Amino acid sequence: MGEFDLESSKSEELERLIGGSRAIGEDLMMEERVRESEIDPRRFESILRIPVVMQVVIGSVTMPVSNLLKLGRGAVVPLDQKIGEPVDVVVNGRLIARGEVVVVEDDNTRFGVSLTELIEPGSGARRM
Repeated sequence: MGEFDLESSKSEELERLIGGSRAIGEDLMMEERVRESEIDPRRFESILRIPVVMQVVIGSVTMPVSNLLKLGRGAVVPLDQKIGEPVDVVVNGRLIARGEVVVVEDDNTRFGVSLTELIEPGSGARRM
């Protein structure tokens, strides 16, 4: 019976080492990332106060200057987006998300955007 316990503990130890080595490696990588990202809280707060320009792009159009000069009050400019298509959410010229236009619950006279898709950082998506 002692041999069985020994074998059992060996296989448990082997499983822990094989399965656990990945978890241990992931933990070490996570700790390293946390250490690298440690920022003095005062500096971090100042970063959070930096203003950014956020735009919701519901569509665009290209037209010659002559047509632009003809525009007046009441003119309708057709955009390239269709109703129901997601709108682009742009921060400082960089596309960060897509979403759908919604009416703000508390105030039916205002619109908002419900985010439906976040754009991965570094994907190079840029919209001006």
